[in-house]
Amino acid sequence: MEARASAKYLRGSAQKARLVIDLIRGKNVNQALAILRYTNKRAALGIEKCVKSAIANANEAAEKANIAVDPDDLWLKAAYVDRGPTKNRRRVRAAPQGRAYRERRHFCHVTILVSSDKQDSAGKTGDKSSAAAPAVSRRAKRGGAAAAPRAKRVGSRSEATDSAKAKSSTKTGEAKATESKEAKGEKKPGKTASKLGRVLQRKKTED
Repeated sequence: MEARASAKYLRGSAQKARLVIDLIRGKNVNQALAILRYTNKRAALGIEKCVKSAIANANEAAEKANIAVDPDDLWLKAAYVDRGPTKNRRRVRAAPQGRAYRERRHFCHVTILVSSDKQDSAGKTGDKSSAAAPAVSRRAKRGGAAAAPRAKRVGSRSEATDSAKAKSSTKTGEAKATESKEAKGEKKPGKTASKLGRVLQRKKTED
């Protein structure tokens, strides 16, 4: 069971009324009325009257069709705001130095569709569509070279791991060789011995 109500020529711009409509779209009627009652916006009062009118229209349509409808089960299936006329609503505000600022008084039209059908079916279909469609990144939306996927550097990583393993194996081999030499009693030539050898070689070349 569906019922529609519209409020036309509400004072205020459509942009400001949409801020309030976005708060109640898709919610239960009782929740929507509670939100509108405590919303500190000028358009909330007119939208609240429109929601109550939609509920009354649903009850009347149900009585005519001889159908039992609980008002607490109703929810806002659709809610949107259209822009109203601004022609012949221009005003002038006094400005400094003898100037005048032009103002436009806006109107808007609010339309609300109330339904008593179950809300779960619509939610399930929405979940399936969202799960099927993958998330698109900002680069892909831009297009061009930025949208092309980057190639994974699998080979470089594997080479780096192989080189690290080879270095570790060489280090372990050198450590084992030094340990074996120390166990046999061999000692590395010190700096003093190397210096003496150089001096003796120089003397032989001079002679």
